[in-house]
Amino acid sequence: MESSWATESLQVIRTLMERSAIYRRALAPMMLLVGGLGLAAAVIGRLSGVGSPRGFAVYWLIVSVFALAGAFFVVRRQALTEAEPVWSAPTRRVVQALLPAFFVGLVCGFLTAWPTWREPLHVWWLPPIWMVLYGCALHSAGFFMPRGIKFFGGGFIVCGCATLAVVNARTYAAGMPDLANAHWLMGATFGGLHLAYGVYLGFTEKGKNEA
Repeated sequence: MESSWATESLQVIRTLMERSAIYRRALAPMMLLVGGLGLAAAVIGRLSGVGSPRGFAVYWLIVSVFALAGAFFVVRRQALTEAEPVWSAPTRRVVQALLPAFFVGLVCGFLTAWPTWREPLHVWWLPPIWMVLYGCALHSAGFFMPRGIKFFGGGFIVCGCATLAVVNARTYAAGMPDLANAHWLMGATFGGLHLAYGVYLGFTEKGKNEA
């Protein structure tokens, strides 16, 4: 059994090395799509006045579903273009690495939205927790993806921890702004960081193709 597991792991690593360029090409449009969706969702959420604790949590959980669906569509399209299986062994490994942190983030969102009323100040803890969990998920998946994804995940962890420190300090001091402003925080991180990384990947991939 251990021998078969080791053989499968070696095969996965070999496949990942062979297809690293394919995965990198899929990452750029995926990041741009998710980033654009994050920025659009932040603007819509802020301008439409989604400012209640339950509304904020449910709204961004719905946005995350659309983001995951969009990412899957990009991966599927790239796989079909390259005549590769969508649900391959490397894909399963990446999903398995992402799932634990994603599940905890989902639970945190549901727990925030569950009570009929919650102090808005408490909900300010949710965005940085999501940032840290998302960063941990990306870092875990980084072993099966291009190396830069680990640094990208680390950026989310740093942003999340910094925001947690600010929220913790202001909770016991001046307080936090209206919860509706948390949409800008979500847009800047889950929107802006994805867009920046997508643009970086696009330019570096273009440079490699020209070379």
